[in-house]
This record gives sequence, structure tokens and C-alpha cells, in this order.
Amino acid sequence: MKYPPKYHLDNNMNHMIEVIKTYPLATVISVKDNQPLITHLPLIFNDEGKLIGHIDKFNPQAALLKDDNDVTIVFSGPQCYISPSVYASKQLPTWNYIMVHLKATVKAIESKEALKESLINMTAFLEAPDHKYVLEPDNRSMKGYLDYIKMFEMTITNWEGKFKLSQDKKPRDMENARAELIRANQESIEQFLKKVF
Repeated sequence: MKYPPKYHLDNNMNHMIEVIKTYPLATVISVKDNQPLITHLPLIFNDEGKLIGHIDKFNPQAALLKDDNDVTIVFSGPQCYISPSVYASKQLPTWNYIMVHLKATVKAIESKEALKESLINMTAFLEAPDHKYVLEPDNRSMKGYLDYIKMFEMTITNWEGKFKLSQDKKPRDMENARAELIRANQESIEQFLKKVF
């Protein structure tokens, strides 16, 4: 049997882009000397179909985010445990999730002006739709950090959408699992934060 099953793959580019735009915090994975380096960074999907990001120059992974090096990127959407009690028919426990796995090559962007513009654009994207904060070009704090931030651009070479949403179940069970995914994600955040923060 092929893995993952076809019904858990979503190759619709618009669906995968929507995951990237809605859940922009990516897991970026590079490999050096057979050891993975992993950083969690917000990445912005631009009009040219590339991912733009920034990394602290002291992060060891920063040295690998250049020179057409290869990276693996994971964007994580909503996920949750699905109890058999959710289904209308008899089922086993499972876990539903939405993930997008990408392969890409990286190019460093050295221009300070491009970096500044990118920081402003990323802030505008993340502040949407209300834009309660605007990062101004003459912001003194931002200027002070430009020497410590590296900008990079990623060209995506492979896309894989993993949308495990009970597609192998009956329509009613699929709908019940969808409702549970929404309910669990809304309720679990508050409970979790009470325990850790």
C-alpha cells in the first residue's frame, strides 16, 4: 500500500498556499554533516511564489540559508485527536491534521534596503486585516537590528499537502471529524495556556 494514501494528499496549490498564509510559522530544516538544524520562523509567500524570511545572524542555521542550499520546510495547520465517540459509525481512535511539506533552495539577500522593506512588508502581512501597528521605515529600533538579521529567499522545488481529515470515512463521519477539529482547536488553547503560562 502506498503511503501516505492518496485520499490524505491534497495537491491543490491554492489549498497549500492557504495553509502557508494562515499558519506562516514554519519549521525550517537544514542538514550539515548529517545533522539536522531546525529553526521555527515565520515565512511569507510572495507574489512571485517564493518564501521570504529572516533569521538572527547568530543562529547556527543562518550560515546554511544561502548559496542554493537545500532545505525542508513544514507548515502546520490545525490538528487534533479524533475519538471514536465523534463518529456516527464504529471506528478506531485517530489523529487528524493538516500539514504542508516543501523542499526548497535558499538564496541569501544581502541588501539592507531589501531587508528593511521585507520587515515592513512582513509586519503589514501579519497585522492584517486591522493593521493596528505599522512598522515605519524610519523606526529607530528596526534600524538598530538590521546588522543582526539575515534575509533569505526560498525557491520551492517540491510541494506535498498532507490533509488527513477522515476522508476514508462515511460523509457523516467526515463532517463530525471536521466539527471536532474546529471544537478541539478552539477549546484546547485556553486549557493548555492555563497549565504552562
